[in-house]
Amino acid sequence: MGENVDKKITIGVCVMEKKVKCGSEAQSDPMGRILSRLEAFGEFKMVYFGDKVILGDPIERWPVCDCLISFYSSGFPLKKAEAYAALRKPFLVNELKQQHLLHDRSKVYKHLEMCGIPIPRYALVNRETPNQELDYFVEEEDFVEVHGSRFSKPFVEKPIDGDNHNIRIYYPSSAGGGMKELFRKVGNRSSEFHPDVRRVRREGSYIYEEFMPTGGTDVKVYTVGSEYAHAEARKSPVVDGVVMRNLDGKEVRYPVLLTPAEKEMAREICIAFRQEVCGFDLLRSEGRSYVCDVNGWSFVKNSYKYYDDAACVLRKIFLDAKAPHLAAKIPPTLPWNANEPAQTDGLTRQGSGVIGKFGQSEELHCVIAIIRHGDRTPKQKVKLKVTEEKLLNLMLKYNGGKPRSETKLKTAVELQDLLDATRTLVPRTRPGRGSDSEAEDMEHADKLRQVKAVLEEGGHFSGIYRKVQLKPLKWAKVEDSNGETEEERPVEALMILKYGGVLTHAGRKQAEELGRFFRNNMYPGEGTGLLRLHSTYRHDLKIYSSDEGRVQMSAAAFAKGLLDLEGQLTPILVSLVSKDSSMLDGLYNVSAEMEEAKARLNEIITSGEKIDCTSQSEKPWMVDGAGLPPNAFELLPELVRLTKKVTEQMRIRAKDEIEMLADAGSFDVIPAYDQARALGKTNIDIDRIAAGLPCGSEGFLLMYARWRKLERDLYNERKLRFDITQIPDVYDSCKYDLLHNAHLKLEGLYELFEVAQLLADGVIPNEYGINAKQKLKIGSKIARRLLGKILIDLRNTREEAISVAELKSSQDQYTKCTKIKKGDAEQLRSQSKKDVLRTLSFTSERSADQEDDDDKEIKYRLDPKYANVRTPERHVRTRLYFTSESHIHSLMNVIRYCDLDESLQGEDSLVSHDSLEHLHNTKELDYMSYIVLRMFENTEVPLEDPKKFRVELTFSRGADLSPLEKSDPEATSLHQEHTLPIMGPKRIQEVGSYLTLEKLEDMLHPFAMPAEDFPPPTIPQGFSGYFSKSAAMLERLVNLWPFHKLQQQQQQQQQQQGTQTQQGTGNVNKE
Repeated sequence: MGENVDKKITIGVCVMEKKVKCGSEAQSDPMGRILSRLEAFGEFKMVYFGDKVILGDPIERWPVCDCLISFYSSGFPLKKAEAYAALRKPFLVNELKQQHLLHDRSKVYKHLEMCGIPIPRYALVNRETPNQELDYFVEEEDFVEVHGSRFSKPFVEKPIDGDNHNIRIYYPSSAGGGMKELFRKVGNRSSEFHPDVRRVRREGSYIYEEFMPTGGTDVKVYTVGSEYAHAEARKSPVVDGVVMRNLDGKEVRYPVLLTPAEKEMAREICIAFRQEVCGFDLLRSEGRSYVCDVNGWSFVKNSYKYYDDAACVLRKIFLDAKAPHLAAKIPPTLPWNANEPAQTDGLTRQGSGVIGKFGQSEELHCVIAIIRHGDRTPKQKVKLKVTEEKLLNLMLKYNGGKPRSETKLKTAVELQDLLDATRTLVPRTRPGRGSDSEAEDMEHADKLRQVKAVLEEGGHFSGIYRKVQLKPLKWAKVEDSNGETEEERPVEALMILKYGGVLTHAGRKQAEELGRFFRNNMYPGEGTGLLRLHSTYRHDLKIYSSDEGRVQMSAAAFAKGLLDLEGQLTPILVSLVSKDSSMLDGLYNVSAEMEEAKARLNEIITSGEKIDCTSQSEKPWMVDGAGLPPNAFELLPELVRLTKKVTEQMRIRAKDEIEMLADAGSFDVIPAYDQARALGKTNIDIDRIAAGLPCGSEGFLLMYARWRKLERDLYNERKLRFDITQIPDVYDSCKYDLLHNAHLKLEGLYELFEVAQLLADGVIPNEYGINAKQKLKIGSKIARRLLGKILIDLRNTREEAISVAELKSSQDQYTKCTKIKKGDAEQLRSQSKKDVLRTLSFTSERSADQEDDDDKEIKYRLDPKYANVRTPERHVRTRLYFTSESHIHSLMNVIRYCDLDESLQGEDSLVSHDSLEHLHNTKELDYMSYIVLRMFENTEVPLEDPKKFRVELTFSRGADLSPLEKSDPEATSLHQEHTLPIMGPKRIQEVGSYLTLEKLEDMLHPFAMPAEDFPPPTIPQGFSGYFSKSAAMLERLVNLWPFHKLQQQQQQQQQQQGTQTQQGTGNVNKE
């Protein structure tokens, strides 16, 4: 095209040499590659100013140019460049004056606000001098307040100085506390976690903003002109701080699709900041997108397709400004040599290969797993009535002075107050036994010692593992301080302290290892299997957890193993795990049914009633009390005897510790809370074991209190009554001490474990229904919401897969459904479909704006046009639900007994007869037990075939208890590590059976929450444009040229033509 231009347009490149090499030297990526492509058009002459000219020469001696590329970087004289632009008046790609805004984050945010671009909620803290005290800034344990606006942890702290990249995230004590420091990449690190840093910085000025959960992904958007936007995603440094690099040592990023709303943001940012070429950071959180930073001049690295597009767009921008008569002329082929080396994207951190093979005609689309938490300490509760003034005053302090209101103490500050009060109330001497009143006083003192010991327990009893309730019981009228009027004050209250239930080092290890097992076994292989899918944004992962701390930490540890992450769990928890207590917590509306089941269970055991299985010899699980040992009643006295035996040994062990606590010197010790360190621990405290102390932070006093309470609650000697609801707790404590405290060599503990296991194997499953029909009724109530969500997951996956299949089948019809504008027909005639898409491809559109998306799940979709991936359309959805024992039992009961419902009479069970028998014999669904549903597509059958999609059901009973029952070398090794292995999955369908998705939906639908009670399903963000069923989408793919039109030119053209012209898919206007 050069022969049609009388004079080449001169483009001045006024930037520091480190950004683009000058002269004959090899130009740096990516800017050099784009500029070389521009020169190849033959219409432009590049003039590189160079550092010597920029820094040393006066502006009058700088080269004269028609168009100027100039942007700030370290050491660049921006004001000098502004003076040059004012003198020569070249066309500026990026306005220079506006670039000053980018150095001040507060000005960037104010400018974005002014333009109506969504940003996170934020507040400014300006200090004129370091450590200046500000009356509008308040910092507490788990939040800061700025001008009355509260930011609860986790929150982000950013320096107002835009060139300072030391950004911090502060985590709540409920997640373990601590701080993550983000910084510019150093080697393979981009962040570091500091578990002991809890206080914010005070030496400078900062922005505090709400932390936006993004699923562990950052999105960087690059604009070239206001009508072109390209997005790339990477693993967020918030997760573990490890930078993923390819074989060339460059950070791994993958192009993802933008929504129309996000493209509109890109257009508005270009116009608002007057920067044609710029980059900005995008946060996708809970179905919305927010801009959190604007970076100025930025280019995509290592994407030849992007270099082609950027060169074409810049060409159009320059020609529009200086030679508009040439702007509409399109070269039939791109004039540069595209014979460049192949791009590589192999990961340097690779996971293990996939075990097992999938059918040639089947493709995995979805993995749904419901998983119980890992090994934990026994859950404990202390109740005592208190009349001490200090404790009553503490209750009033934290309930707003309301004498009849209860108080909950959870934070470290509140618990420290309670600990201080308790220390002064615990007697320093231990009296001998005397009268009944003295015995009561001694018991009260013992409970106060227990409260004090629990509060002083390092690490475990803090954050998500602590809870104290104070409930007023009695009141009295007392005179106020002036002696004039009477006011009501509490004189007695009930203190309830709940502790324990903490995920152990073994539980964290179990969860992490199970995550690795899933990574290596649940997904088909492509390169590095799941890691490959995940890093290329073809793996849609969401992790949900109940509100329990042990469940949340199990989820975080599992994610660490699944995604091959590093570091501590707190940042992983906050970044990747979503809490959903309504779906995964609580026993909703089943108290009456469960009490009925427990009453019947108690009747069967205490009456010595024999379980008659003869009437159901082929289905023994159908009778009342199935699984109970026939001699259950005879086992109860033995259970009590052995419990007393263990308790007595613990009383002797605790005697010395109790005497030590009564020593005056021990009251001066105030150990600090250290939950963050406890959460990061995955190994045994060898020193404690060697010293003959209990595992973890539990001392002999608390261990004795645990067994003493079990002894009292299990059997009421005065009423001669057994409480069978305590059997699971006795078994829980036995199992814990046998695994973690075997070194204490408690006599009779193993015998107690055997008896408790026999009883617990019958009691625990029957607490969720005394027979199969009651199990189904209770299970459907507890798991109703979870079942509904599972069906929605499967349905959405199916619809997505169908969209992909329909697109593939319609690609042959591309030409027929494409309409070309008359004005562009002649120009486009010489170009093939491939050339059009290659030259003019822009980020795909959605059929609905993101603002109308009611689905709060964050989604990222690979952009297939820019991705160097063999199968860009391939996509796997993973949903992980971490919960407690009740929900695992309930879900399993619905799956195996759903055919018993009246509405499904005559339907075959989802579970094979052999598996029903296996489940009946399994009884206990232990720590890390799980149920997995995997959905496959048969790619060889038509879409309407019922066998298009099948579901595979597997389960694992979780922890393998056999090491507790053996004495071989392997069992000894596991004993030493205090960890039990996790059993592998077992298929629960008939061998060779084919469970269609339609059949599964029909069987589970009666017990699931209706889909209409959930947010309505939507087409995944950014995905529908590529896999759209609409021919209009394909039309817009071709209706692209010209790349760039200023709004004023567009309006003039529309007025001349008298018609409204719709822009192509390159446009970022809303549909």
